[in-house]
Amino acid sequence: MCAKIPDDTNSDLYKSLLEGNKRFVENTLKIDPEYFQKLAQGQSPPVLWIGCADSRVPANQITNTAPGQIFVHRNIANMVIHSDMNMLSVLDYAVNVLKVKHVIVTGHYGCGGVIAAISNQQFGLIDNWLRHIKDVYRLHAHELDQIADINERCDRLVEYNVIENVYNLCKTSIVQNAWQSGQSLGVHGWVYSLGTGTIIDMKVSAYDNANMENVFKFK
Repeated sequence: MCAKIPDDTNSDLYKSLLEGNKRFVENTLKIDPEYFQKLAQGQSPPVLWIGCADSRVPANQITNTAPGQIFVHRNIANMVIHSDMNMLSVLDYAVNVLKVKHVIVTGHYGCGGVIAAISNQQFGLIDNWLRHIKDVYRLHAHELDQIADINERCDRLVEYNVIENVYNLCKTSIVQNAWQSGQSLGVHGWVYSLGTGTIIDMKVSAYDNANMENVFKFK
């Protein structure tokens, strides 16, 4: 069976990605002929970034860092869910093997996942994922329900979603065991503004479990 030949527009887009890679390699080697050789030797990034899958929020670009400096995990609406083995595997590797110094949950205003979660519309399989964001809304419903403007309400939920997922990170045995062993590890929450390009620190950084509710603490 022959594959269907795509239209010219889709074919040109696909080819442009490969051509873009060629230009990237050529331009990079002009600056540093040994760049890729050095990059291939290994990685020791000091930061784990847990961000949204949104294509407008590239971790390295918006922090002005180079490849190899940020270890990245992305999903819809930058969620930290205690049963998500993908996220937990990345977190475990970053903390226990790479020995990162900081883990940063980064959300962004105008997040499609948050906008979808705040509605009553069904979207399909993703509704099960969005349930976690709806639970964040439930925790802060008293404040959120008082915000009449829907865009402002979504922005505030974006902030609370980051804050709650920072707490979720701190609750993991991976992070708590690192703290217990004396490992230097900070957990932080940021929100990125697509409209201005700036990052807002949510001021919820944690370096131990001292302020955690007792039921979540591990000995």
